[in-house]
Amino acid sequence: MPVAMKKPPIDDEMVTIRLRVRRSNASKIKSFAYSVESEKEPSFTIEEVFPEYVGKEKQVALRAYRYREDLTQKQLADRTGIPQRHISEMETGKRPIGKENAKKLAEALNCDYRSLL
Repeated sequence: MPVAMKKPPIDDEMVTIRLRVRRSNASKIKSFAYSVESEKEPSFTIEEVFPEYVGKEKQVALRAYRYREDLTQKQLADRTGIPQRHISEMETGKRPIGKENAKKLAEALNCDYRSLL
């Protein structure tokens, strides 16, 4: 006849975790752990999440507005009169957008032209 065994108590309140991480990431991991423990939603800056886009805010904004409106570069070119290759160059940072083009683009993309400057 099997004998009922008492299970050891489980302490699910706190645990100790040991990690080996690069020194450069230690402060980020520590601050994330503190934010999780304090039950606050962690917040990250755009620069932390997408460091490759730092300094390219205008280009990213142009592409994001175009995606939001579900337009191809060719369709946007047709709406604005700006050549498609220029739009491509603006999105990749090879060509400045300029005030006049920003106004044309903003009208077609339903946004404020200043967000493209």
